Amino acid sequence: MENMSIPHHTRASVIPEPHSHPVIQTYPIPQLAPGEALLRVVASEVCGTDVHLKEGRLSGVPFPLIPGHVSVGEIVAVSSPLYSPEGTAILPGMQVAFLDVFDTCHHCLYCTVWKTSTRCPHRKVYGITVGANETPGLGGGWSEYMILRAGTLILPLAPKVTPDIWIGAGCGLPTAMHAIELASIRIGDRVLIQGSGPVGLSACALALLSGAGWVGVIGAPAERLAEAQRMGADFTIDVTATTPQERRERLYEALNGYGPDIVIEASGSTAAIQEGCELIRDCGRYVVVGQYTDNGSISLNPHLHINKKHLSIQGCWGCDFSHVFRAMQTLDRFNERIRWDKFISHRYSLEETGQALIDVEQRSVVKAVIIP
Repeated sequence: MENMSIPHHTRASVIPEPHSHPVIQTYPIPQLAPGEALLRVVASEVCGTDVHLKEGRLSGVPFPLIPGHVSVGEIVAVSSPLYSPEGTAILPGMQVAFLDVFDTCHHCLYCTVWKTSTRCPHRKVYGITVGANETPGLGGGWSEYMILRAGTLILPLAPKVTPDIWIGAGCGLPTAMHAIELASIRIGDRVLIQGSGPVGLSACALALLSGAGWVGVIGAPAERLAEAQRMGADFTIDVTATTPQERRERLYEALNGYGPDIVIEASGSTAAIQEGCELIRDCGRYVVVGQYTDNGSISLNPHLHINKKHLSIQGCWGCDFSHVFRAMQTLDRFNERIRWDKFISHRYSLEETGQALIDVEQRSVVKAVIIP
């Protein structure tokens, strides 16, 4: 199939520097280098990471920046034959998603020996570590078009997965997929999720699909907890309307005097860590996935919180292509049951990205989506 007509320019929403309001800029679309593809962006998400980078809370961000690290779109042109990891030809007109990480080296100790490619020091991330002024540029999804670099792992949308379904799940689903993998949920396990944002809600859904016997969610606001209930959560608590003691009493009453077998922290709150250690049963498993930026330190008692409880604590950073691939399969099989597309609360134009950031920071939406 021949390449589609390639425009000469694209509009994009750009954050010029930390603490600044997004502005609209026009960029030329360069000629594609070998291995690259031009993507017409259908939708791009706004997540908590975008709020962090706007506020200067992430290191290594090259401003000015076109945000949007998770996007879905239509292939417009390819510079040479491209294939998905499954061997499917990537052709113009095809709707695709992609791993937002590229340039992972597959050579360092993290990649080859320790099998933790999410910690590869060479990895780059669309919409986060690709400056707007870099060559070839167009490295974020808050743009009408973006360039997928050579080596990007591209995944065609599965038959039952629409752009709304994929972007409704967004980065939260692959991230939650990684956390659930580390949690090693067994059929009948009782699982508590701390946090009701996109990662926490996806973790709730995946815990249910993994055979958990009971799933609870602590979070806020009420609209997000309602989403957890809609998906099938057995128990929800509004963190803004209760004290830690009240939450403990209600949780232990629901579980006949014991804590949950597994707790997954997806809140981003440092205060949640101590509470999670105290809520979980002895010999339980605690996965921490929500601490993406440095929000400060907390006080833990190693004897009471960890050693005496024989507690297993596992950190979880990012995701790799295996989680993106399994997220696609999960959406294809289970979205009719979970309806990740219902996470989308509001759609914003490029001119409205500033308001989208405000709404995400204030948690007045479950999922904010940019439609370039």
